Amino acid sequence: MAQRKKKTKKSKPRYSAKTADKHELYQLSVQDPESEIQFVTRVFQKLNGKKPMSIREDFCGTAFLCGEWIKSHKDRTASGIDFDQATLDWGTEHNLKAIDEPGSRIKLYSQDVRKKVPGKFDVGVGMNFSYWTFRNRPDMLAYFKCSRSTIKPGGIFVLDAYGGYESIQPMEEPRRITGGATYVWDQDSFNPIDNSVVNHIHFEFRDGTKMRKAFTYEWRFWSLLEIQELLAEAGFKKSTVYWEDADDDGEGTGVFRPRKKVENEAAWVAYIVAEN
Repeated sequence: MAQRKKKTKKSKPRYSAKTADKHELYQLSVQDPESEIQFVTRVFQKLNGKKPMSIREDFCGTAFLCGEWIKSHKDRTASGIDFDQATLDWGTEHNLKAIDEPGSRIKLYSQDVRKKVPGKFDVGVGMNFSYWTFRNRPDMLAYFKCSRSTIKPGGIFVLDAYGGYESIQPMEEPRRITGGATYVWDQDSFNPIDNSVVNHIHFEFRDGTKMRKAFTYEWRFWSLLEIQELLAEAGFKKSTVYWEDADDDGEGTGVFRPRKKVENEAAWVAYIVAEN
């Protein structure tokens, strides 16, 4: 239930478990950098009266967002941080090589996101719930403090979060994606004593083959209130929850607005924007 539902077009099958690349499938099924860039630009511009030019992407993986960020404006720069060098290498080969001047406007760092990188940024982001890998307050606080120290005065730190009364229930949610594959979000387990969750992403193909546990996540399930309290403790002056609007059928519209009180839903995804 946690992952965003990207709009996809029908296409002829071209994937099987033997030929598919899990990083490509992840980008097709989960990531939506265009919408994320539009959101952070809109919020930053409303707060500062100008567009953000620099971004720090934590847990950047294949640096898909970094690449789309610099493509969106000739003067934009990006730094991406991820501990997995192999994933960064894949992103360099498949996402960044085709972009003009990738070395001068994009910097990638293979390290812990709780360590500083050179520069100060208009925007910092931690998307796709990856920061939930920190399962205790001291680790999460250290991450938020490090992120704040790299964001310029007036800059913003943007996180996403998910929840809803079905979000902790064991279930598998399939969804068709481009190329004839099916993405499966698998909520495997939830421990109510320590709020630990185990989730998987699987991919299934029209030829009957499957890619089980292409990705596995062992996280702590954090509430919006806990996240906002830690952001305040880290020194951010304000944090705001942006909730997604729904249409008449109850489906998300992709438009997120500031909210202080909402009705609980079966499943939801929200943004938290912290101001520095």
